Amino acid sequence: MKRVKIYFILIILLISLIYATNITSMPDSLILFQGETLNLNTALGIEVKEKNENAYQTTLVSSGAIEEDDFIGQMNIELELLGLIPVKEVSVNVIPRTTVIPVGSSIGLKLYTNGVLVVGMSEIENIESNKLKPYQNSGIKEGDLIVCINEKEITTTAELVEQVNSSKGENLNIKYVRNGEISVANIKPAKVSENEYKLGLWVRDAAAGVGTISFYEPSTQGFAALGHGILDIDTEELLSIATGEVVTTDILSITKGEKGKPGEMKGSIVNQTTIGEISKNTEFGIYGKLTNLAALGISKENELEVALREEIQLGPAKILCNLEGNTKKEYDIEIEKIYKNNNANNKSMLIKVTDQTLLEKTGGIIQGMSGSPIIQNGKFVGAITHVLVNDPTKGYGVFGDIMIKQLREVN
Repeated sequence: MKRVKIYFILIILLISLIYATNITSMPDSLILFQGETLNLNTALGIEVKEKNENAYQTTLVSSGAIEEDDFIGQMNIELELLGLIPVKEVSVNVIPRTTVIPVGSSIGLKLYTNGVLVVGMSEIENIESNKLKPYQNSGIKEGDLIVCINEKEITTTAELVEQVNSSKGENLNIKYVRNGEISVANIKPAKVSENEYKLGLWVRDAAAGVGTISFYEPSTQGFAALGHGILDIDTEELLSIATGEVVTTDILSITKGEKGKPGEMKGSIVNQTTIGEISKNTEFGIYGKLTNLAALGISKENELEVALREEIQLGPAKILCNLEGNTKKEYDIEIEKIYKNNNANNKSMLIKVTDQTLLEKTGGIIQGMSGSPIIQNGKFVGAITHVLVNDPTKGYGVFGDIMIKQLREVN
């Protein structure tokens, strides 16, 4: 009998955990296109109600699908257990459908971190030939952002070096950020020469690369690029940025992709023209404002409506990209799978390159093509994000509606 009770308690705890996980995984706020279906994937027994001023209107039981064809603006919905117990409120902002101009131009990206990023640590030898680790027991780790030393804001590696050298070996009060939280450490720099002191930390304040602009949205003057975020090469974490620049680029070479070995497009960003500002680096791409449309050949004539994911179909589509000079071309692809309910990452569609010209030149999808816009039935449906290492003819794309929602959170 006791064993039955234990099993019963375990089952209750397991069910409670499932419901708690389901509820906490729901976002506090969402952006929705006008006419778009929202799938909340609620657990059995959880009802979703629209929260009005005077009453609750049940809009859904269980499945989580809400579709408002005419509504634009903000609504609040509440999740209730068995229609009785409120468990979570979600704010839904319904925005009008929009149009964008697919770009497909290769660009250079320069990103500057919000502080200086710790990318490594090493033992150092002081002026007396002793081996030291000044950072030891400070709490600072790789991936942390140093933002302040002795109450002075730090934005570049040069500023950090200046503060460390001016310390004359005295303890430094260092503020750093990890996972959005500020912490404080104290480190005593080691003297390595007559006027030079070190912490034993390797830091960086900038990153650069080459990618493709996906689209320009005329109504906000905003742009989206890459379809995925830029990770720090050392920490492999999403780079936290303060500012950034978009510049023109010259394509220097293309390495064809092979099975097990992704191809690559290399470009130069030295002595190039600045054409925009970067304001956000997210899992779903780079976002900001364009200031020089002429440099990218952006024309109002190429404006297309952004497709809802329900409008995307399996079958033929096009991608737009430039692989040499400033000439952009359309290439044939097939959309093989659509993951309509996926909002968790940028792998929304599985695509396959079918264009023989592109296959002969690149072998399929290569690094640098990330962000190339995908067009189907006269609508912008998304952008390339990844290549499959074992089959470079295939890769993933992110939904256009996700990119627009990310952009609207910026502008």
